[in-house]
Amino acid sequence: MRLRGKARVTACLMLAAVVGCTNGEATGPETSTPAATRAERPDTTGPTPKPPGPVSLPGLIAREHTGSGLRLGAVRARTQYAVTYQANGLTISGILDVPEGMGPFPALVLAHGYIDPAVYTTGRGLARQQDLLARNGCAVLHTDYRNHAGSDDDPDNDVNLRLGYTEDVIAAVKALCGSGRPETDGDRIGLLGRSMGGGVVYNTLVVTPGLVDAAAVFAPVSSRPEENIDRFQRPDGDPVVAEIEAAHGTPEENPAFWREISPITYADRVTEPLLIQHGTADGTCPLKWSEQTAAAFAAAGVDVRLVKQPGEGHTFHARWRSSMDTTMDFFARHLR
Repeated sequence: MRLRGKARVTACLMLAAVVGCTNGEATGPETSTPAATRAERPDTTGPTPKPPGPVSLPGLIAREHTGSGLRLGAVRARTQYAVTYQANGLTISGILDVPEGMGPFPALVLAHGYIDPAVYTTGRGLARQQDLLARNGCAVLHTDYRNHAGSDDDPDNDVNLRLGYTEDVIAAVKALCGSGRPETDGDRIGLLGRSMGGGVVYNTLVVTPGLVDAAAVFAPVSSRPEENIDRFQRPDGDPVVAEIEAAHGTPEENPAFWREISPITYADRVTEPLLIQHGTADGTCPLKWSEQTAAAFAAAGVDVRLVKQPGEGHTFHARWRSSMDTTMDFFARHLR
């Protein structure tokens, strides 16, 4: 799969720096310096940098991500299939909607919001988006995430701030692009997330710049995980909060950890255009979260647009179709 946008330029520059050559000939200073002279040089390398913690966005950035083995199962409706794929060694379930007609079609990977895994069923969460997008010419892969529906379990996922969901979305893109299916075009692919899934999309853009062409989110959570915990988990006495803080410390005790799990810390890594839509009457995820996130991305040079939907709550109603028209126009421009 090709690199996209600034990611391709960055990769080329990094390659040139590593190879250190012109017209195929090595030109670095080590090629012409005698060994004795090199041995006399003082050691100025300093201590070896500490490797990133595994539970962090730098940890995910450093990790090699794999996604493969997209398998189509039972036909559910029209051209909708139950699917599984492999994500860094786990089997993840989901739903694939394919438009009618001849492909290849641009593709979208969908990241759903929070639904208790105990009651979640495959494909649940973004059903109306799946159908509308497929009817309008996009192949749509809706991931269930680990610990949901028919996916494998990851017992540490919650205490590790659900970063595993980011791995599952990255793997979904890779599995879809590498599937070789004639219905999907791996060179035209985007992300769409809602609520918690919006945060997963932010993480994905930071961890794997160049993986997709564009991303859109609806009513996303905060880009600062501690704010999400304080709003959704701590008031309900969720015991996972105590486990998280025992493992990683509170924001006051270990501010470095909390910085390293916030996508805003690494906003300058994002290379794709981003559309954020948020209702002005959202009582679940405050509008200010998206205002602050959009401002941080913009300050880092990201092509970001925030659309405020007047009067809409967390789940769009009266303006849902117009918000989807805005989304489909956005992807039509960027998934050419």
